[in-house]
Amino acid sequence: MNRIPMLAVILLASTAMATPLPKKGEPPLTEQTKRSGGIRPAEQLALRFDTADLSFEVLPETQELAGVAVLDFTATAPVSRLLIDLDRNLPVSAVSIDGVALKPGTWSNPDGQLVIPLPRAKGAGQKIRASITYRGTPHVAVRAPWDDGVVWSKTPDGRLWFATTAQGYGCDLFWPCLDFPTAEPEQVTLHITVPAGLKAPSNGRLLGVDTLPDGRTRWNWRTRNPNTYAIALNVGPYEEISGTYKSRFGNTIPMHYWYLPGEKPQAEKLFAEFAPTLDFFESLVGPFPFGDEKVGVVETPHKGMEHQTINAYGNEYAKAVEGFDWLFQHEFTHEWFANQLTAANWDDFWLHEGYGSYMQPAYGRWREGEARYAAMMDLQRPQIAAKVPIVRDRVITEEDVYEAANGGPGLDIYMKGSWMLHTLRNLIGDKAFWDVTRLAVYGRTDPKPGNFKPRFGSSREYEGFVRQVTGRDYRWFFDVYLREAALPDLEQTRDGDRLTLRWKVANDRPFPMPIEVQVGDRIEKLPMTDGSGTLVVPADAHVVIDPWARVLKRSTAIEEFQAWRATRKN
Repeated sequence: MNRIPMLAVILLASTAMATPLPKKGEPPLTEQTKRSGGIRPAEQLALRFDTADLSFEVLPETQELAGVAVLDFTATAPVSRLLIDLDRNLPVSAVSIDGVALKPGTWSNPDGQLVIPLPRAKGAGQKIRASITYRGTPHVAVRAPWDDGVVWSKTPDGRLWFATTAQGYGCDLFWPCLDFPTAEPEQVTLHITVPAGLKAPSNGRLLGVDTLPDGRTRWNWRTRNPNTYAIALNVGPYEEISGTYKSRFGNTIPMHYWYLPGEKPQAEKLFAEFAPTLDFFESLVGPFPFGDEKVGVVETPHKGMEHQTINAYGNEYAKAVEGFDWLFQHEFTHEWFANQLTAANWDDFWLHEGYGSYMQPAYGRWREGEARYAAMMDLQRPQIAAKVPIVRDRVITEEDVYEAANGGPGLDIYMKGSWMLHTLRNLIGDKAFWDVTRLAVYGRTDPKPGNFKPRFGSSREYEGFVRQVTGRDYRWFFDVYLREAALPDLEQTRDGDRLTLRWKVANDRPFPMPIEVQVGDRIEKLPMTDGSGTLVVPADAHVVIDPWARVLKRSTAIEEFQAWRATRKN
C-alpha cells in the first residue's frame, strides 16, 4: 500500500477540521462586491452575454464552493480585456481564453472585479470564450434574504440544508458574471455536484442527474434569459411533489415543489395553491413566461426570493385570513414582474416590487371581491414612509434603492409602488390598466406562448405605455408619485355652503387628480382640472372625501401613527 497519498489525505482532512468555519457575515466583502448595478465600465458594456455553463460543487465539511464557469460573449465594440465580477473570497486558480490557458499572474482580482487581459483584442462581432476555475469560502448571509450570501443550515434530522440568495449584492457572490440588470445571459446551463443522498433543484429544465462513483450526484439544469441574481443553488434531502397545469393558452406547464421530509401534508396544501394562482395570473396578466421550463418552488432556510423557475419559499406554511400563502404568491408574482419584465436600471426597482406587492390585493379581489382587496390595501398604507422619491432618474445601484440607511426609498418601492398602481387603475380604468401591464410585461397586449421573450423596462417606458393605451399624457401623475418624496396633500376649506378642495404637491407641480366626494348618500367626482374644485354642500350635510380610498394622498392620521410607533420601537 502506498502510504504517501493516504498521509496527504489525512493531513488535508486535519487541516480542514482545524480551519474554523465562517460565521454569519464572514468572510467580509469588498465594496465592489456589495455593489450591484450602477454605472458600468466600458469593457462590460462592450459585451453581449451569450451563454454561461456553470459547474458547482458544494463542500459542506469546509463550507466551500468550487466552480468552473465557461462564459461566452460577443463583443459589441472593441475590447482588450474582460472585467468579470467575482467575489475575491473565491480565488481563481485557472483561466483560459478561447481554449488557450493563461499563465498564472496574468489575471488579477484585487477588489472583487476579475481583470483578464485578452491575448488579442477583439473587434465588434467577434466571439470570446472565457473559462474560469475557482474555489473558496462564499460569504455567509447574516439575515437572508434581507442581506445576501449563502446559508449553511441543517434539517430537523441533522442533514445539510443549503441555499444561496444574491438579489442585493449580486451574482458575483458565487459565480463569475456581469453584475448589472441588463447583463442576462441568453442561456445558462448548471451542473451542481452535491453529497450522496442530497438533491439540488435549480433553474429551468432538468437535463438529468449523474451518479458519481463515490455516491455524489451531479444535477444538470438549463434555463434561458435568467436574471443574474435569480440563478440559485439549493441543496437538501428534498422530497418532491409534481404535477402539470393545463393553461388557458393551450400549453401544459410542469409544476414541482421540493420540500423537507416530514412535511408532506403541509406541502400538499401549498402545492394545491399553484394551479389557481397560475390561473389568476394568466387570466389577468397573461401567459406564464417560462411554461416550457417549469413552475418550480423549493423550501429554503431563508424567507424567500424570486429565483427564476425555482422560487425560494421559507414561510413555514403560515396561515392567513386571506386564504392563500402571501409569500408564495409574492415570489411567484416576480416570474412576471422581475424575471419576464426586468428593470433595466435599479432606479426602476418599483416595477418589480410595486407590482410584486400589488398583486396580492389583486389576487384577494379576484378570489373574494372588493372587501378583501380594500382590507389588504389598508394593511400596506401605513408602511409608506414617503421620505425619498422612488425614482431619481439616474443609473444607481440596488443598494442605493433598497437600503433606506443608504438614502434609498427602501420599502416604498413596495408599498408606495403598490398604492400608486392602485391609484392608476382607478384613474384610467381596469381594461386600460391591465393593457398597460401587458405591454410592460410582454411588449404587446396579445401575448401567447411563443410570441414574446423576457424584456427590459423602465419608468419612462411605462409612462409611454400609459399614454399609448389611454391617448392621454399622465406625466403629471408619475412626476408626483415617482419623482417626489412627499405624497400629494388634499386641502379643504369651507365657506358657507361651498366646499373647496385643492391639491398641494411638492415643487408646485401640476396635479389634476380627480377626487370623489360623498355628500350624504350621493357621490360626486370633482375633475380638479387645475388642481382644485368646488362643491355646493348644505351646511348640515355629512361629507366624506375619497370614500372608497381610490387615491394615494397624505394622511395626518397615518403620520401620527407612524410617529407614535417609532417611539415604541426606541
